[in-house]
Amino acid sequence: MRQYNFTEARKNFASILETAKQEGIICIYKRNGEAYYLTPAKIKKSPLDVDGINLNLTSDQIVSIVRESRERNYF
Repeated sequence: MRQYNFTEARKNFASILETAKQEGIICIYKRNGEAYYLTPAKIKKSPLDVDGINLNLTSDQIVSIVRESRERNYF
């Protein structure tokens, strides 16, 4: 974990954020002994956000499949 004093952090804030992104966590400390840890936030993704698959179907084929499924009798 890298450590930076407050003055360094203020002057080089963008590069310090990039370092935190790459390394996971950094420490910024002040002269009075206070320390702060900076870590990147985790990106929240929807559980419904999944990669699609390419079935190589045309729109006509998809419509035909949907129509066929609607015409089925399940009883």
